[in-house]
Amino acid sequence: MTADRDALRAWEQAGLDLPDGLELEWLGVSGYRLTYEGVSLFVDPYVSRVPLRALLLRRVAVPDEKLVSRYLTAPGPVAGVLVGHTHFDHAVDAPAVARRFGAKAYGSPSLAHLMRLHGLGDLAVEVDPHRPYELGPFTVTFVPSRHSKLLFGRRVPMDGELTCEHLHGLSPGAYKCGAVWGIRIEVGGLRLYHQGSADLDDDELRHGPVDVFLAGVAGRSVTPRYWERILPRLDPRVVVPTHYDDFFAPLGGRERFVRGVKLADLEGELSAVSRDARLAALARVDRPA
Repeated sequence: MTADRDALRAWEQAGLDLPDGLELEWLGVSGYRLTYEGVSLFVDPYVSRVPLRALLLRRVAVPDEKLVSRYLTAPGPVAGVLVGHTHFDHAVDAPAVARRFGAKAYGSPSLAHLMRLHGLGDLAVEVDPHRPYELGPFTVTFVPSRHSKLLFGRRVPMDGELTCEHLHGLSPGAYKCGAVWGIRIEVGGLRLYHQGSADLDDDELRHGPVDVFLAGVAGRSVTPRYWERILPRLDPRVVVPTHYDDFFAPLGGRERFVRGVKLADLEGELSAVSRDARLAALARVDRPA
């Protein structure tokens, strides 16, 4: 654990070399806010932090409006809310963010169903694979992908489509995975790729290299040859690890890690595959400045 924290602090000093006018804020888990010249885009925003007991006791998991208001802020208009898949730690807060900013939410049919449960069906967009979406200054492409088989390397947790019929039935387990997307974002001459879970559909990565790879690293150990498969296709300049913090732990406390994530091993894992990619990290949104 100490080695992981030390590695993160070192990577945080590395910097991402973003173009002028672009801000990239890590919201925890797989969530990000990108802002370019005053226009923002949210990806997998999740700050409500569903507690473990809610999963175990099948309690309702919906946005915590106070936390959404506190942490999911933007300096101006929001061009969209992007969701890679609909597990609760990626999708719980998407309807609240869309409602707050009057922004459309882009993702799978499961996401559209979730939006309708919140009375926001008019703000839901079921995306087409590989189609470029022009969202303000951002060009966004959804790439078909896969979720890592976290259950003993054999099954995706909470697989299938989100079909819950009422908000009061939205326990954490009701947030089924739905279709999985990698998300490519181009803005200000920079190319980013967001991977919310450590697996991929190799043949779908056809859009060329990127500059920054926002790489979900929890679950990489159960995906055969993960780095060997994805790094040559993306050829990133910078790899930013994400989805390594404990998604049951509330924001505002000491940052805890997903069990067995072994962040300190990333340096060796990447260097065994790529001579060019370097690691960088971002401080989470709740860490004091």
